Amino acid sequence: MIMRPIAHPPTPGWKAETRETFRIAGPLALANLLQMLTYAIDVMFIARLGADELAASALAVALFGLVVWSLQSLTGAVAPIMSAELGARGPALRPVRRAMRMALWLSLIVSAFGMALCALAGPLMRATGQEQHITALAVSYMEVLLWSTLPMVIAGVLRNYVSTLGRPVFATFITALGIGVNVVANYAFIFGNLGAPEMGLPGAAVATVITSLAIVGMYAIAIRLDPRLHRYHIMGFFWRPDWARFADLVRIGTPIAVTVVAEAGVFGAAAFLMGRVGGLELAAHTLALNLAAFAFQVPFGVGQAATIRVGYFFGARDPVGMARAGWTSVWMGTGFMVFTACAMLVMPGILLSAYVDPADPANAELVSVAVGFLAIAAAFQLSDGVQAVAAGALRGLQDTRIPMWIAIFSYWVPGFGLAAGLGLFTPLAGTGVWIGLATGLTFAAMLLLSRWHRREKLGLTTRMA
Repeated sequence: MIMRPIAHPPTPGWKAETRETFRIAGPLALANLLQMLTYAIDVMFIARLGADELAASALAVALFGLVVWSLQSLTGAVAPIMSAELGARGPALRPVRRAMRMALWLSLIVSAFGMALCALAGPLMRATGQEQHITALAVSYMEVLLWSTLPMVIAGVLRNYVSTLGRPVFATFITALGIGVNVVANYAFIFGNLGAPEMGLPGAAVATVITSLAIVGMYAIAIRLDPRLHRYHIMGFFWRPDWARFADLVRIGTPIAVTVVAEAGVFGAAAFLMGRVGGLELAAHTLALNLAAFAFQVPFGVGQAATIRVGYFFGARDPVGMARAGWTSVWMGTGFMVFTACAMLVMPGILLSAYVDPADPANAELVSVAVGFLAIAAAFQLSDGVQAVAAGALRGLQDTRIPMWIAIFSYWVPGFGLAAGLGLFTPLAGTGVWIGLATGLTFAAMLLLSRWHRREKLGLTTRMA
């Protein structure tokens, strides 16, 4: 596609670029943290039903979450495409509208496949030897939960739209309002309150469906009422295909989805390794990993902002702007992870108190093991932040295929290979598993950052989809 250069504002200086990146990254990072809180609230409600229901929901969400996250990553390719169009053509009303139209088409298609995959949860759980009554509960939960696939994927596309068009704070507010809807719906449908039927575990899935639909509705209202967002009329001529743009979305988005599966898969596999080491180690691993996951949401948001900012300058053919946007994001994300690493080293007990009582003698062994894991987590905080932001910056250049192979290699060869070797065949046991995870993230960070550093030599800043 040949882009016609037009007059653009001067390239922002470092201070101005930092301000612009923070303006996008701040609301997105907060929205990511609120989304994590949404999942935590589900767990709180389901835990009141009993251990079996909690275990069943965990199994179902493990599959469902991976499916939805990968599909949102696939359709999320619309962000760098829209950013490039905005950078190249100013308002770019028609190109942006076509990109959104095809992203919504893609959402409809891939969500159908995602729902079909989730419907296989029962056979998958039986094949992996899960207990029969737990499997039955998980299937009853998944049969309802899978209907939230489409609205969740569409909500991801709309979130990319409002963020790319300069309204990332909408994503924060809508996610926060969604938490309120989720709390009320869980309270009503799980326990039969507010005139709703008492449904138990399936009621939690009903709450998720209602919440996801409400979030889509809130995005629709926000887009309709905001003049800047409404001017693009993203639902206009919805029936008209643009197969070239559709192919761009699939070409750019598929490697992103595969990368997500590779990363999530290695952490899931690590849980199975830890389970073979011992139940105590698995419990400690879960606590430490949850804290690391919360910390990751901030550089993940910065990476999303990097995609938008780098993508804008990519479309504008402004290599100086690309460099400033990318490096600003890298330092911003890394700086935050320095803070979280220090927190994990200095006050691990306080962090773990969000889950267990460190002062309770019954938790002493669990806390001791978890503190050891957090020390390693602190070591890989910088790597985790760098790889997330560097990947986001490269996506702004619409460079996703090689980063996909970097992720697959890093996570599964040095990462999982070392985790399995040290965890199962040396006295390091659980500590060895975490050393393997840290190694995989470090390899990914070094390789992705090196690719970003060599972007001009590799011709990544001059090509256009």
